[in-house]
Amino acid sequence: MLDTLDAAAVRRWCAGGLAALRRHQGEIDDLNVYPVPDGDTGTNLVLTLTSAQQALAMDLDTLPDVGPTPHGHALRLMARGALLGARGNSGVILSQILRALADTLAAVPVVRGRQLAAALGDAAAAAYAAVARPVEGTVLSVVAAAARAAGSADSDDLRTVAREAAGAAAEALARTPEQLPALARAGVVDAGGRGLCLLLDALVEVVTGESPRRLPPAPRPVRPPPATAVRETGSEEYAYEVQFLLDADADAVARMRQTLAGLGDSLVVVGDGATDGASDTWNVHVHVNDVGAAVEAGVEAGRPYRISVTRFADQRAEPAGRRDSRAAVVVASGAGIAELFAGEGATVVPGNPSTGELLDAIRATSAARVVVLPNDPNTQAVANAAAREAHALGVRVSVVPTRSPVQALAALAVRDPQRLFADDVIAMAEAAGACRYAEVCWASREALTVAGPCRPGDVLALVEGEVHLIGVDLADTCAAVVDRMLGGGGELVTLLSGADAPDGLADAVAEHVARRWPFVEVQAYPGGQPHYPLLVGVE
Repeated sequence: MLDTLDAAAVRRWCAGGLAALRRHQGEIDDLNVYPVPDGDTGTNLVLTLTSAQQALAMDLDTLPDVGPTPHGHALRLMARGALLGARGNSGVILSQILRALADTLAAVPVVRGRQLAAALGDAAAAAYAAVARPVEGTVLSVVAAAARAAGSADSDDLRTVAREAAGAAAEALARTPEQLPALARAGVVDAGGRGLCLLLDALVEVVTGESPRRLPPAPRPVRPPPATAVRETGSEEYAYEVQFLLDADADAVARMRQTLAGLGDSLVVVGDGATDGASDTWNVHVHVNDVGAAVEAGVEAGRPYRISVTRFADQRAEPAGRRDSRAAVVVASGAGIAELFAGEGATVVPGNPSTGELLDAIRATSAARVVVLPNDPNTQAVANAAAREAHALGVRVSVVPTRSPVQALAALAVRDPQRLFADDVIAMAEAAGACRYAEVCWASREALTVAGPCRPGDVLALVEGEVHLIGVDLADTCAAVVDRMLGGGGELVTLLSGADAPDGLADAVAEHVARRWPFVEVQAYPGGQPHYPLLVGVE
């Protein structure tokens, strides 16, 4: 049993937490709110903590002559390793939790109960800050519950505080389906929260010498849904003025307003006061340094358009040499997709990269300005973390929040090296946002989706990440989802056939579009992506 947390305990905690995550990796991967075969939270957490353990193993004995305490140095190594190895949203959030623990405890001479409680409070705040739109019923709720219980223990006893935090986390995990309807429909608890509970239990085992005996969260019965469901102002600190019109509802705009307020100043958001039940149109104005982040906030809120960016520094054109020193880094799963991006002059990184792998790709371009296209919502947090790391190295990086390779193709098609970099990023973001995307795959398990119940082997068509169609025949479902998307308008359809696609699938869908929509252009390519026999883009 331990009265204080020292460097050796940090090393044992990292090793014990990693072992626990490896034992439960498959279980956590299966806690996927969608019945598609790409749930990988457990895998991402294992890879993230593996990187943390490697950083400890390589560098723990190189304590600086001045600076943090031995336990603080160990925690900082662990946090840095986790950041560079972070994969997916879950990995990025875990790295931020570890960073906050390290920052809080690094200069504390002795870590007892109250110090651990304070560090957990900072860790919870860092986890929420790492997410642009925090959602309860996720790992955020679990770490917040752990922090509250640790503080309420009001004890210097390290063992008491660790037990209270881990116990509260387990209780919060059990409540996540009550907070997040998607979890309740799938009959599961939050995957990231489950991983954090394992890490907190590993900490309890290190400081008490006893392994908490907890049963894994029991799957909840899936219940069917009811029949109905209801520079004129501002600081000179900021270099750019961003303005755009936005179609969005008031709740989304309120969240966007908070995000923009944290990015800059001179924020003005004015709506048109529509009362016909449709989304309002808003005029948004803000002064920022990160143009891409400001536009991304608009994309998350609704549909931004008529985007304009003004640089205050005399609006001078960039020197030709610097203007040409730019590059694009694109994440791609599938040999065909990678070839398409390489043909567009982009540096390609394999799917599900770590922060360090993306950072290496950014540095390898030797460009002063780099745009990153993550092509997956789960990779966007990793891309943002890599962009922050690159900024510290003097490289200006903007992340265009593409969620599918078809959106990245649309963005790369409008690149123009003769434009200012900020203007080019805006054009790419607009092109990506104007490209609707769909994914077609086979269900890997029984589940209840917003389109109804599905069984293993059913064909699922997801539009913008939401299940819209459930079918039996792959080709028919692919044609039906394209029809549904074109029903809302479109001039160009892009089809990317996957590694498991039967021969002729893309050609059959293209022929269907030619018959049904004769004025729509179709481009079909072999993508080679896993899991999804067909990816669809409509512009």
